[in-house]
Amino acid sequence: MSSVEINGLIKKHDKLFTENLPQCRGIQVYNEKLLTINGKEYRSWNPYRSKLAAALHKGIKNIRIQPDTQILYLGAATGTTVSHLSDIVTNGMVYAVESSPISMSKLLKVSTQRTNIAPLLMDANHPQRYKSFVPIVDILYQDISQRNQAEIFIKNMDSYLKKDGQGILMMKARSIDVALQPKKAYEQVGEELKKQGITITDVVELSPYEKDHAVLMATW
Repeated sequence: MSSVEINGLIKKHDKLFTENLPQCRGIQVYNEKLLTINGKEYRSWNPYRSKLAAALHKGIKNIRIQPDTQILYLGAATGTTVSHLSDIVTNGMVYAVESSPISMSKLLKVSTQRTNIAPLLMDANHPQRYKSFVPIVDILYQDISQRNQAEIFIKNMDSYLKKDGQGILMMKARSIDVALQPKKAYEQVGEELKKQGITITDVVELSPYEKDHAVLMATW
């Protein structure tokens, strides 16, 4: 596991924890363990439930998440990873885009106590539809299992990511092309991004936490 360099994130017994927001003390999002240290409450961050936690366990470096960071999160699902980002960006905001009404109902429950989450029932294929809700952001985070995940990433980077901002793409090989070996699928996505002038800074596979998944770090 990489050294902990993110505010509000700690490592204890080789496990990651984020400091729970004061207004959420005692509240679990997905039955995670709560731990009290020096009067502060921390939530365990399960790498088998969150690809970002898996990436941190696998040694991904230089993730630029700070207390005032503005994040556009595509594919927010029920809010597991979103809730941990909410713990970290205490003075920032997570704009959480999700297209499934079923997942959104659970995400809305998570965001009830967390005022730094803006849940948006939208389709990330059409970034112009949330122009009135989302500003230019510091980080674009995407976890969408669709064949055109690279296209979605590029369109949203172009629309919302600030100059020198950071893109974090969770790639699912089987969604890109089920006939390709995972490594070839990741390379294919990388080539699509490079053609658009996007610089790839790191690619790390997420096994054993997620099969046939990798995280790609990029700058615009």
